Amino acid sequence: MSKKSEATANKNIKEITVKIEGKEWEEALNKAYEKASKKVKIDGFRQGHAPKELFLKKYGKSSLYMDAADLCLEQAYIKAFEDQKDVRIVAEPDIALSDVNDEGIEFKFTLTLRPEVKLGKYKGLGVKKEKVEVTKEEVEHAIGHMRERYAENVLKDGAVSNGDIVVIDFEGFKDGVAFEGGKAENYSLTIGSGTFIPGFEEQLIGMKSGEVKEINVTFPEDYHSEDLKGAPVVFKVTLHEVKEVKVPEINDEFFEDLGMEGIDTLEKLEAQVKENILTHKEADADNKYVDELLEAAAKNVTIDIPDVMVEEEKKRMIKQYEENLKMQGITLEQFYQFTNSDEQALKDQMHEEAVKRITFRLMLEEIATAENIKITEEQAEEEATKLAEKYQMKKEEFLKLFGGLDMVKYDLEMRAAMDALKSE
Repeated sequence: MSKKSEATANKNIKEITVKIEGKEWEEALNKAYEKASKKVKIDGFRQGHAPKELFLKKYGKSSLYMDAADLCLEQAYIKAFEDQKDVRIVAEPDIALSDVNDEGIEFKFTLTLRPEVKLGKYKGLGVKKEKVEVTKEEVEHAIGHMRERYAENVLKDGAVSNGDIVVIDFEGFKDGVAFEGGKAENYSLTIGSGTFIPGFEEQLIGMKSGEVKEINVTFPEDYHSEDLKGAPVVFKVTLHEVKEVKVPEINDEFFEDLGMEGIDTLEKLEAQVKENILTHKEADADNKYVDELLEAAAKNVTIDIPDVMVEEEKKRMIKQYEENLKMQGITLEQFYQFTNSDEQALKDQMHEEAVKRITFRLMLEEIATAENIKITEEQAEEEATKLAEKYQMKKEEFLKLFGGLDMVKYDLEMRAAMDALKSE
């Protein structure tokens, strides 16, 4: 037999006590005994064949409690939540074993409930979306970058100029003695890149292939090597090759290399680039507009967010952060080593953002309720079909990754709530 009682510790916490006793508890103890008896050996009997009375005399019924508790947990969980369909839980329930004895077992489920959300003004907040435009200079700059991507390094007969690429041998000397780390052969260096000590690259300008030259420079005062800080040195340099960067002309060959469908003139390329820049700017402006709207509406909302809810959000954020690091080939443990931090430090850093995310989410849910926003099964199915086609996936596969049709429905509700927020 099982019994259940409920209590509300405070407005966000609900406690449910479930007792398993009588025949149900006795059955769990018997199953626990069957499992435990197979693992023990009692003198005079083969392993797993000793009478139950001898087993209990030697080990006691209490030795079965934990295995029996595990067997009862699922049943207790079902019992605890059988009539909680209208209760909105915002975190994993905390489950404690509050009492256990020969007569029965008692579980205590502590539920964190969705906090009360009091909406303030959320329409007509005076937030305006930024108007965007694309300048001629921006288009030219973007096309310049496109040309640079197809640039070639071509051997040059003349003298070194700024922007050229040189291949050199060099060796550095301090007071006539070669110093460690100051030598390289066939080193490729772009003039003007600022890679070398100030003054080094500038003195290569004017040199020609095959030329040898001594270059005098002084190491910076903040150089990492104590021996070389602020020290005057001489580099013996041999120049092997000079290459200049040839940016392609805008012609048929360039358009072919670009491989952009329907783009075969400068005018068409400019129009396409302008459209791309405008799309990007519009997306940025829309994201900024949404953020500012949410921030403005959140100032008028009253919510007492439970700590456990914030902790759950931080866990999700850390998991997401870990996935992003993996894409860069870095583990979370390596990140902690590199930054001399730990999980708690990362959680502390994420605290403000976690609270903000929860606030925005609860606020939009409450707006959806206030606006009587209802998404039908048909609307959700239609959206799932559309998104599956967009991502070139089977609908079933998409729903599995997205979290099911309920998540599609929730996403549509949140978007509709956001539209309500945008209305004046």
